[in-house]
Amino acid sequence: MSRLFRLLAPVAALLISACAGSGQAENARPALWRVSDPDTTIYLFGTIHMLPKNYRWRTAKFDAALARSDTLVMEIADVSNAAGNAEAYRAVATAAGLPPILDRVPADKRAALQTAIDKVGLKPAQLDRLKTWAAALAIGGASSAATGASPANGVDKQLGKLFGDSGKPILGLETTAQQLAYFDTLPEDAQRQLLTGMLDGASGEADDVTRMIKAWGRGDVRTIAVTFDEELKLSLTLADRLIRQRNTAWTAWIEQRLATPGTVMVAVGAGHLAGKDSVLEMLKAKGLKVERLQ
Repeated sequence: MSRLFRLLAPVAALLISACAGSGQAENARPALWRVSDPDTTIYLFGTIHMLPKNYRWRTAKFDAALARSDTLVMEIADVSNAAGNAEAYRAVATAAGLPPILDRVPADKRAALQTAIDKVGLKPAQLDRLKTWAAALAIGGASSAATGASPANGVDKQLGKLFGDSGKPILGLETTAQQLAYFDTLPEDAQRQLLTGMLDGASGEADDVTRMIKAWGRGDVRTIAVTFDEELKLSLTLADRLIRQRNTAWTAWIEQRLATPGTVMVAVGAGHLAGKDSVLEMLKAKGLKVERLQ
């Protein structure tokens, strides 16, 4: 389930430590859509929160949409505030009276958890005070180092810099605290599924991330949708909390924003724009026309 973190939650991706590798540059055409009315245009762009260094993903069509947009809307506006995001994480990540971290996974997963903890360079006792979701984020860094992808190269960071340098406003659909709350308010059994899912995917992590980046780069929305459906079906609670509830709120925001003239680029994790519960499908269900531009 670590792919969920990388493609759905920029705060989680930033908190997962990763190696800023020098991955081979690519020529990509990630998916881009438009929903509009006579005086308002909203571009919808699915981002990926971690990329290899020098990964070339911008196209002439994307740059034209970027130039026309007077406002950038991301999942969170402060994605570049690494120190602030880390502090927000620390404020909610711990609790007293928790069972030892090794006891929070099934017995047949404890050896894998111990291995993952060893790779991070920690001891189980250092994670015992972390809530289960927070431990999952911390441990996620163990397998990330092999992927060559880093949040420092993520699309969110790049877009934030582009708009910041141009003086254009950047808005957030959520705050850092809200994103962390999605994890922090998960029932304990869902948090443990998250932790166990992280371990289940650890052995093939580098290959999984490479495949996901390639799917994103070629605009292969179907592959992204299938991947997320496979992971989210493991927990209906995760699917509802991380996907459906948020997509419903964002769809309402986009529909309301159409009432205000202007041009906006909405850039959110690619998983939110793929599949039957995506923002795109919810917009279509409201009778809005969604055009794919790239």
